[in-house]
Amino acid sequence: MTSRDFDPAVSPLHVFGAMLRYYRVNAGLSQEQLGSRAFCSGDLVSKVEMGQRAPTEEFTAACDAVAELNTGGALTELRERLKGFLKHRAFPGWFHRWPDKEAQAISLRTFELVAVPGLLQTEEYARAMLRTQVMATDEQISDMVTARMERQAILTRSDPPMLWVILDEGVLRRPVGGTYVMREQLARLVEAARRPNIVIQVIPWEVGAHQGMSGTFVIANFTDASPVVYQDTAARGQIVEDSDHLAAVTLMWDTLKSEALPRAASLTLMEETAKTWT
Repeated sequence: MTSRDFDPAVSPLHVFGAMLRYYRVNAGLSQEQLGSRAFCSGDLVSKVEMGQRAPTEEFTAACDAVAELNTGGALTELRERLKGFLKHRAFPGWFHRWPDKEAQAISLRTFELVAVPGLLQTEEYARAMLRTQVMATDEQISDMVTARMERQAILTRSDPPMLWVILDEGVLRRPVGGTYVMREQLARLVEAARRPNIVIQVIPWEVGAHQGMSGTFVIANFTDASPVVYQDTAARGQIVEDSDHLAAVTLMWDTLKSEALPRAASLTLMEETAKTWT
């Protein structure tokens, strides 16, 4: 079996799993043995082989790096060919346009009232958030977590967008996933806030009521296109391109920025809050 030779009618996850199994069996490795060499569990290898878990970019690269498998990079090539499927499978239909716009943006300004923005979430924080979805299976949650982690690649590419985040302090203190998850998540925010292309500001508790309590949003700016706004609602998110709506949301952004602590003071607050998650 090669990456150029599969039946498109078969589930792409099963195609990838079958190829992984082919290389593993030919190498004479058990699932546990491959897992130990690829820095993961044998159970994860089993789930990927059975098409129950989507292979992450890191998992695929780790398997290709196992000398005994002798894949010659075939797993990475196959995953690249399946990327579009993995992406659209994990994102709800109304959301699938947003990651493309996100990746094309030169700047992203986002306000979050209750949760860390997806672009800055750790894997375990994302998993805890996504587990709240009613009727979502473990497989669906894993696919969504993988897709969310891959969106974050735009922040570490050679020409990353400017990411400016305003958070309500409640985001830092809400126990999503438990103490360990929050400790790792706050450490991630502190690390991100020190990058030159990322600004994080926090609206402290003392402010009380503020305009952002009406909802979260993202403003994306582009080099050769008009800005757009992404907003979440109770049932779904929406991309808005209307100029009047954009003007109103931009005014809200400016108002929230005036309520937030300066960049350095926000970093200090995040560092101090991180110490409480022990």
